[in-house]
Amino acid sequence: MKILHLSSERTWRGGEQQIAYLLEESVKQGVNCFVACKSGSAFEKHCQKHNISHIAVPFANEFDILSASKIKKYCSENRIDLIHAHSAHSHALSVWTALLGNKTPIILSRRVDFPVKNNWLSRFKYNYKGIAKIICVSDKIKEVMAPALEKPEKLVTIHSGIDLTRFEESSRIGKLHEELDLPLSTFLIGNVSAIAPHKDYYTFVDTAEILLKNDLEAKFLIIGEGPSRKEIEAYVANKNLQKEILFLGFRKDIPDILPELDAFLITSETEGLGTTILDAFACKVPVIATNGGGIPEIVKYNHTGMLAQVKDSQMLATHLLNVLTIDSLRSRLVANASEFLKEFIKERTAEKTIAVYKEVLWA
Repeated sequence: MKILHLSSERTWRGGEQQIAYLLEESVKQGVNCFVACKSGSAFEKHCQKHNISHIAVPFANEFDILSASKIKKYCSENRIDLIHAHSAHSHALSVWTALLGNKTPIILSRRVDFPVKNNWLSRFKYNYKGIAKIICVSDKIKEVMAPALEKPEKLVTIHSGIDLTRFEESSRIGKLHEELDLPLSTFLIGNVSAIAPHKDYYTFVDTAEILLKNDLEAKFLIIGEGPSRKEIEAYVANKNLQKEILFLGFRKDIPDILPELDAFLITSETEGLGTTILDAFACKVPVIATNGGGIPEIVKYNHTGMLAQVKDSQMLATHLLNVLTIDSLRSRLVANASEFLKEFIKERTAEKTIAVYKEVLWA
C-alpha cells in the first residue's frame, strides 16, 4: 500500500502528533507512507528530519487549485493508492484533486466535535463520492457528523492513541516545585493544551478561584500557548490571582513536568477526545474533567476520573478537592486509568487505521 497523508497545518498540535504516530507505526507494518504538507510548516521539518517522502505545497486555502494540482501530480508520479486527509483544508484539497481528475480514493480524519456547517459547500465536501471512509476519533464526533451525511455508514470510530514509551522515564522528583520556588506541600493543578476558546479556560480560572478562596494551598498551572492567552491573562488579573494561576507557556518537557501535577484539570466545552488526558493517565495523575465532546469516552465517572457538566466550576472544585484529600479515591482513579489506557496506544490506533485502508482498497 502507498498512502499519501495530507497535513495542512503550519504549527504542531495534537493532530500533527497523531499523524506522526500513524506514520511511524504504519512503516513498521510495511505500509509505504508519503506526505503532502504545508510549505514552511512544523510537519515539513518533521518529514525532513525523519527522511519521510514528502512534497511541500502552499495549502493557501480551501480553493487552492495550484496545491491541489501539485498533489494530483504527486499521486500519479508515486502511484499512490489512497489519500488520507487529516484536516479541513486537507479535506477540501483532496476533493479538488479528484475534481481535477485524480481517481485515488480518499479517507478523512475528523478530530473535532463541531457540527458540519449547513451550507452547500460543506454538504458537497463531506458527501463527495470519492470519500470512502471518515475516521472519527470519538463516538461523539461520529454522532455529531452523522446527520450531515447521505451515507453515515462511511463513519468509523478509531480512538487516538499515545506513545507510552514517551513516559517510561517519567517520575515525580519535585522539578516544578523547584522551578517555581514552592514548598513541596503546595498542590499543583494544571492543564496542558492550546489556550483556545473551546478549551474554556474561564471555567478553569473560576474553579481555581473557588478553591483558593477556601484557602487551598495550591498553584494552578496553564501549560501551553494559544490565541486566547491575553484574554485569559486579563481574566486572571481581574480576579487578582496572578500569583496563584501561572502561565508556563509552551513546554517541550511534558514527560518531565506532567508527573509533578497533583491533579489534571481540563474544562473544555468541546473536545474531539482529549489525548492530553491519556498523557495524564500514563503519568498516574488523577483527572477531573468536564463532559464536553468525547471526553466521557475516556474519563469514566468515578472510575478513570471525575466528571462535571460543562462550565460547572462548583462541581469541578468539589471533585478536585476530594481527589486531593481522599487518598483512597485518588489511588483508585489512578489504578483504573492505568489499566484502561492499554487500549489507547498508538500501536492499536495504527492497526485499526490500516484495517480501514485494507477494507477500502481490497473490498
